[in-house]
Amino acid sequence: MKKRLAVAFTGPSNSGKTTLILKVARKLIHEYKMDVAIIKHDPKDKARFDVEGKDSYKFADTGAEVIVTSPNRTTYFSQRQKELDEMIRLFDKFDILLVEGLKNLPLPRISVFRDSLDAEYFPYMNALATDGSIDISRYDFPKNVAILDINSCQDVIEWILKNAKEV
Repeated sequence: MKKRLAVAFTGPSNSGKTTLILKVARKLIHEYKMDVAIIKHDPKDKARFDVEGKDSYKFADTGAEVIVTSPNRTTYFSQRQKELDEMIRLFDKFDILLVEGLKNLPLPRISVFRDSLDAEYFPYMNALATDGSIDISRYDFPKNVAILDINSCQDVIEWILKNAKEV
């Protein structure tokens, strides 16, 4: 079996996490021909995936674990918070798992920041992806943190392939 790698992205709202993950995922899929899985943390439970009144909504609204399958997709609705290993088992196969958020997971982590840095993220940071809008010399963050250009998808992917954790 091929090794499967995982890496996480963290940062404040509107820092560019989702945009960066989308660019990285597309390049890994289309240029590297890799299978990519993505987990997104929704700490405020804002995401909505189903339409009220439809059967799948009614089934999920019971509190049951629900799978909706069609010729083109399979959707899993769970009423319970899952641990990382449980979520990984839900994916049939992948080469790279990209996680947005969940800063307490024990994964190598790229923190995404523009304009200013938040020291609360420093203990979770293995790499910093930024765009030059931050004078990093003004901050006392760990010296082993790699500095990545948020606009260079290739730099980010190279860091991921060297530093991602086997899962």
